[in-house]
Amino acid sequence: MRTPDEELAEERDFHEACRAAMTGMVRGAAERVITGEDVSASGADAEVLGRHLRSRAKELGELPRTPLFFGRLDFADTAGAGEHRGQSYHLGRRRISTDPSAPPLVVDWRAPVSRAFYQASDRDPQGVAVRRRFGWAPGSTGASEDLTSLEDEHLGAGRAHGGSTVVADEIGRPRVGPMRDIAATIQPDQDDLVRQALGESVCVQGAPGTGKTAVGLHRAAYLLYTHPQRIQRGGLLVLGPNRAFLRYISQVLPSLGEVGVRQSTLDEEIARVPVRAQDEEAAAVVKHDARMAAVLRRALFGRIAPPAAPVVVPDGSYRWRISVADLERVVNEVRAEEPPYAVGRERVRNRIVALLQRQAERRAGPPSNEWLRRMGRARAVSGCVDQVWPKANPEEVVASLLADPDALAAAAQGVLDPDEQRAVLWRRPPRSFRSARWSPADLVLLDEVAGLVERPPGYGHVVVDEAQDLSPMQCRAVARRAEFGSVTVLGDLAQGTTPWAARDWAEHLAHLGKPDASVTPLTMGFRVPAAIVELANRLAGELDVRVPPARSLRRDGELAVRQVADLPSATVRAVLAALAHEGSVGVIADGSAVAGLRAALAAAGVDTADVDAQDAAAPRVTVLPAGAAKGLEYDHVIVVEPAAIVAAEARGMNRLYVVLTRAVSRLDVLHHRPLPAALTG
Repeated sequence: MRTPDEELAEERDFHEACRAAMTGMVRGAAERVITGEDVSASGADAEVLGRHLRSRAKELGELPRTPLFFGRLDFADTAGAGEHRGQSYHLGRRRISTDPSAPPLVVDWRAPVSRAFYQASDRDPQGVAVRRRFGWAPGSTGASEDLTSLEDEHLGAGRAHGGSTVVADEIGRPRVGPMRDIAATIQPDQDDLVRQALGESVCVQGAPGTGKTAVGLHRAAYLLYTHPQRIQRGGLLVLGPNRAFLRYISQVLPSLGEVGVRQSTLDEEIARVPVRAQDEEAAAVVKHDARMAAVLRRALFGRIAPPAAPVVVPDGSYRWRISVADLERVVNEVRAEEPPYAVGRERVRNRIVALLQRQAERRAGPPSNEWLRRMGRARAVSGCVDQVWPKANPEEVVASLLADPDALAAAAQGVLDPDEQRAVLWRRPPRSFRSARWSPADLVLLDEVAGLVERPPGYGHVVVDEAQDLSPMQCRAVARRAEFGSVTVLGDLAQGTTPWAARDWAEHLAHLGKPDASVTPLTMGFRVPAAIVELANRLAGELDVRVPPARSLRRDGELAVRQVADLPSATVRAVLAALAHEGSVGVIADGSAVAGLRAALAAAGVDTADVDAQDAAAPRVTVLPAGAAKGLEYDHVIVVEPAAIVAAEARGMNRLYVVLTRAVSRLDVLHHRPLPAALTG
């Protein structure tokens, strides 16, 4: 029987062997790039192989330096273990082997056998005799001496198991720098979501601290592992609410071995033109309303006109003629098929040429392909197409609609009332669409029209985080990009803060083009301590949504609510006290108070970071407006004047709910004005 110290030494030696194998994998991938470029194959095949090898070498070379395994499964030597009987597997973020054909030293956490690590229990051991978890020093870059402990859980023996100390330590580690992966701590209900099939669209209604963002990112990594060719063919897109959030999550997928995933905001995805204007809220609300899709469709397809004259095409000494009635039938048939606008325009041209072809066949037999091409380019044919189905530029279509009250009234009749039409009309119309000053809300209109003109290329899978804040028109933009793929929708209705935020997932999923997607609630939190969750839950009755109340497994953490005479000086004192602890500090206030708080902290000698700074070298203290806090987390949060946060916007109570749940260890609430009544109940 080996002692714990001997077991630990043995695992450290094994980690050294894994590190050597990993180094060999990286070196071998680089060597294969060199030798693979001279393979005996066609030029196209060699180019494809070379690109694949270069990509593989780059991918391995960019993997972060982290511990190479976090767990081990020892299967029982009984028939119940099936094909894994008597086997032992180390689990990590990446498969490691001495040779591609050799058994792995480390099994990828996404492999089928790894699922037992997350799902096996004493009641259902799934053939596992011992589940081992490894404890690594915080911030370890994978040095074997950083392996500090191991914890064995014997399954199927009828013993009572307490919570894992290793898991608790990992979850409770201070939040410094970007978000970390949770491959070592995935819980069974999270694992069920992560391993959903590629064809399934899922919606995760996740209370604060339940790991919904991590679940979405790990599902992306799982799908890339399980369906690499199908996903790579269409691509995988991760959409976040802003750049600060994307910087915060940017290291999760690379740490899991996936470095080629596009992470973007929706505004970046649909940015056809630069944004140089801002709408009043009334105008933005109408532009984001799903009814605008009907208005834009009318405006675009309203350009189609009945033919004004027959088509007469000279062909040597002969003239081919197509009557107005035949042309009108062509236009009506194509329009009834409801193709994208640009496709419809080409169908009209092709069917006019087909009518000419029939006449030519009756006269002299089948014409040549060159004759058909010449007829398609004939001035009379092109002129007719331009008249009945004019070319459409999205910017020109939207500008002509927003600049002309009569055009808007015609397209919006029975859809928008007069006040709504006046709200979206431009006060000072530009001379042309080329000089228009576009707002963020205009981007969704332009994208809608662009999607009507020609379908955009889609992705194989799209992960949408903070989805509750998307407007119906933004949802439609996402739907166009996932028309033939699946989506993972992540959000919390209670955290909806935009004027158009969702109040019901069923309607939201319909706008996203996935009405049959399943909605799974995650209510058990692992990040936010129970005392903080209970304070935030007091706001639930004010949020105008129906969601299950948040819960927390964490009984640690600290909460203090204090009324103070001077907010800046009280904030300085709270920050100085927070700096006595390990971890990050977030000072969150109404946007109008941020500059003053930064100045007060600077005068006290406290360096502060901007919300965009998420690297480990940045100061530990971040001062940020409440509107930028969503999706972020800090060990210690100081919320300054909740009443001002609530009063700053229409859904201020939802914003306060978000702000209160950013703390993962300690929360200070400082106020001079009376607290919102819900918090004092």
